[in-house]
Parts: sequence; structure tokens; C-alpha cells
Amino acid sequence: MKRFYQKLLVRKGSKKALVAVSHKIIIATYFILKNKEAYKEPLLQIEKAERKRKQKEVQKTVGQLRKLGFSVRLTPVA
Repeated sequence: MKRFYQKLLVRKGSKKALVAVSHKIIIATYFILKNKEAYKEPLLQIEKAERKRKQKEVQKTVGQLRKLGFSVRLTPVA
């Protein structure tokens, strides 16, 4: 939720971001009560989004370095 709020905060402002987060919490609460089951954080989606964000950041940084005239070779760290 924190990342969702921060993304919206930049794009929409604090009031709209708060309303959107509230809406998301209300919807989650509704389905938890309707289905009578415990809330499970969607870890796979969070991990997938995090990997995608990191990959995008790497590509952006590599692009910036190339624009500055550097040759870039990426090697993964163990």
C-alpha cells in the first residue's frame, strides 16, 4: 500500500492518493468479510512488480550512461 500511495502522491496529489488507498482498503475488507477468510498479501505480484521496477531502472541508467558516452557491460552480482 505504501508504494501504491507514493506513486499516486506524485501523480495525483495527497488527497486523491488517500482516497484511492482508502478505496483499495475498503474493497479488500469487503472481500475478506464476504469470503470469510484471512487477508493474504499478494507476494508474487509484489515481487514481480519489484523485479520489473528494478529492470526498468537499470535500463534507464544504462541509457543515461550511453548518452554520456560510456560503454556499459552488466554483470550480475552473486
